[in-house]
Amino acid sequence: MSDKNSFFRKGKFLLSFGFLAVFMGNFGQSFFIGSYGASIQQALELSASGYGLVYSVATLIAGTSIMFVGGYIDRIPLRHFVLYVAAGLFIGSLIMFASVNVWILGCGLVAIRLCGQGLLPHTGITTMARCFDSDRGKAISIAASGVPAGEILLPIMAAVLIAQLGWQQSWLVVAALVPLGFIPVGLWLLKNAEKSGFKFTPVASIGGSPSHSSVGRSEVLLDGRFWRVLPAVIAGPFVVTGVFIHQSFYMQQKLWSMELFASSFIAYGVVHWISSLAAGVMVDRYSAVRLLAYYNLPLAAAMLVVGFVDGPLVPFLMLGLLGMSIGFGGPVAGALWAEAYGTGKIGSIRSMTTSFGVWATSLSPIILGVLIDADVSISLLSLCMALAVFAACVSAAFSYK
Repeated sequence: MSDKNSFFRKGKFLLSFGFLAVFMGNFGQSFFIGSYGASIQQALELSASGYGLVYSVATLIAGTSIMFVGGYIDRIPLRHFVLYVAAGLFIGSLIMFASVNVWILGCGLVAIRLCGQGLLPHTGITTMARCFDSDRGKAISIAASGVPAGEILLPIMAAVLIAQLGWQQSWLVVAALVPLGFIPVGLWLLKNAEKSGFKFTPVASIGGSPSHSSVGRSEVLLDGRFWRVLPAVIAGPFVVTGVFIHQSFYMQQKLWSMELFASSFIAYGVVHWISSLAAGVMVDRYSAVRLLAYYNLPLAAAMLVVGFVDGPLVPFLMLGLLGMSIGFGGPVAGALWAEAYGTGKIGSIRSMTTSFGVWATSLSPIILGVLIDADVSISLLSLCMALAVFAACVSAAFSYK
C-alpha cells in the first residue's frame, strides 16, 4: 500500500497532466466530431459519401503528418511541444468555426485530427511511458482514461452547444478552452511535476537501459516482431471506427432503435474506463508483452455476438466488449514499445505506430462501406472481422517474448 501511495503522491501532477492531455485530445476524436456530422452535411450541402470522403482524406493526411512531427517530442523541451500542439488545436477549432465550404472544412479537420486525435494523446502517453518505470502500466492507464471520460461527457456537451449556439459557434468554445484552460493548467502541472523530481528529456528517462535507449524507427521497421504484432495493435481502432461510422447499418440489420443504440454507449464508456485502469495494474504485474495475445479477444467476441445473436441486450454486450478491448489496448500498446525498445526514442516510435492506427481509422469506413454496398450480410461481415482479429491475436503471440 505504501508503494501505491508513493506512486500517486509523487506522480499526482504528472499523472494529472497525462490525463488532461489525453482528455483534450477527445475534441479531435471520431465520437466527438461525429456529433457535428448531420449539421455539417446540411450546412455545406454534402451527401453522406461526400462528407465521409472529406473526413477520410483529412484523417489520412493527419495520420501521415503524425509520423513526421510526433518524433519532435524526443528532441525539444516538453513544454514547447505542448504549446505547439495546443496552438494547432486552437487554430483547427477556429478553422472549423470559419468553415463555409468543403475546402476550409477539410483544413479544419486535418488540424483537429492531427492535434486532437493524434498529438495530444501521443504527448500524454509518451510522457507516462518515459517518466515511469515499475508503475508504467498504471501511469499509462490513468492517462488513457481521459478517453472514456470524454466519451461520457463530451457528446452531451456537443449536443448542448450545438442546440444553444449552432455548430460553427460551438467551436469557438472549444478554441477558448485551449488558452484559458489547457495551456495554463498543463504548464502548471508540468512545473510542479518537475519540482517533484521528474525529468522529461529522453536522456533523463527512468525506463529503458542505455543499450535500448538508442533504438529508433529504422531498427523497429527492420524488426520482424514489429510487423507480427502490428495487426493486433491496429485491430481495435479499425473495427471500432468502422462500427461507429456505419452504426446505421447495424441498427437497420438488427432492428435497433436509435435510442437503444445511443443508451448502449454508456456501457462502452464505463467498461472502457474500468478496463483501462485494470489493464494498467495487469501490465505492471505481467508485462505488456505477455498480454499481447489476449487483449483483443473481446473484440473478436463482440463481432461474433453482433453477427449471430439477436435481442435488445446485444448492443450493450457488443459495445461493452468493444470497450473492454479498447480499454486494454491503450495501456498494453503504450507500454509495449517501452518494454521492447526502451524509452530514449519512444516518442518517435509511438508517433509512427500512432500513424498506423490513424490510417486504420481512415480506411475502415471505406472498406466496410464498400462491403455493405455490395450487400454483404451482417453475419458474414462480422464473421470475417472476428476471424481477422483472431488471426492478429495468434500473430501477436509469436512476436515479442
